[in-house]
Amino acid sequence: MQNILTALCDPTRRAALALLWDGGEHCVCELMARLDASQSRMSRHMKILSQAGLVVARRDAQWVRYRQNTDLAPEYAAVIDAVLAAEYRAREEVA
Repeated sequence: MQNILTALCDPTRRAALALLWDGGEHCVCELMARLDASQSRMSRHMKILSQAGLVVARRDAQWVRYRQNTDLAPEYAAVIDAVLAAEYRAREEVA
């Protein structure tokens, strides 16, 4: 559980998870563009999310594509859902 909480503490990683949590699959280049992050920074963040078991990667020629880990334990998925929902609500309150 500690590695999941550590993975969630960074705003860029939470933003990447929010993009992936809709069930889609995205390459690092897409995440870089949407999150305004360099390739090395985005890859480092995705490695942390992958090591925490939150996302899975697959190689597609020269691209690495990431998606939500659908085998994640339901209680951990519920934590992610709650964190992403709280972050969304907080952004809405500011807007």
